[in-house]
Amino acid sequence: MSRHIGVVQFPGTNCEQDSIDTIKNLGGQAEILWHGSDTVGSVEAIVIPGGFAHGDYLRCGAIARFSPIMTAISRFANSGGVVLGICNGFQVLTETGLLPGALQKNVGLKFLCQMESLIVDSTSSAIGKSFKSGEQLQIPINHFEGNYVCSPEVMCELEANGQIFLRYESNPNGSIGSIAGISNKEGNIVGMMPHPERATSVLLGSMDGNRILSALFEGNVKNNS
Repeated sequence: MSRHIGVVQFPGTNCEQDSIDTIKNLGGQAEILWHGSDTVGSVEAIVIPGGFAHGDYLRCGAIARFSPIMTAISRFANSGGVVLGICNGFQVLTETGLLPGALQKNVGLKFLCQMESLIVDSTSSAIGKSFKSGEQLQIPINHFEGNYVCSPEVMCELEANGQIFLRYESNPNGSIGSIAGISNKEGNIVGMMPHPERATSVLLGSMDGNRILSALFEGNVKNNS
């Protein structure tokens, strides 16, 4: 069982401690992976958390993609290691090319911070395998650029390969296909706009986020970085 999780920190990241606290509360170990590092060390899975990496200048994640840690994460992911990108982390993964498509401004050009109902679409990814298709989850969103877009060809591939992990029940941001989260073809890289680390207690309105992050413990143990 994978227990040692690395949580990436860029200048502007603001959800790393929430992610670390949740991982520790679930019985795992967690450590910060500094954006300037060229190795992921001995971690067994990686979280790229939310925030505003490098102030979201140019585009969200457009500068973060050039950080040394992303080269190390690419090696880790290409060797089969499990990577979860949350919100800004999802944006970074698309900018890096580890996930297809892109995130653009929400329809209506409004910042959204609210609880959303999500539907599990595919269970083929490292995270999705902990769920049943059609399950409903309550997890909040907190973004301005969470509108997922891709070409018709990519959308067909996502559908055909079972790469759509989560869909919004009521599409809040205009994402194509109501997409809230996807994976790569191999299923070891997952990106999602909703924040599971903010749905870990009844006091926060939902505990469904615990199931997302605890799924990291079940991922493949890889470390070639």
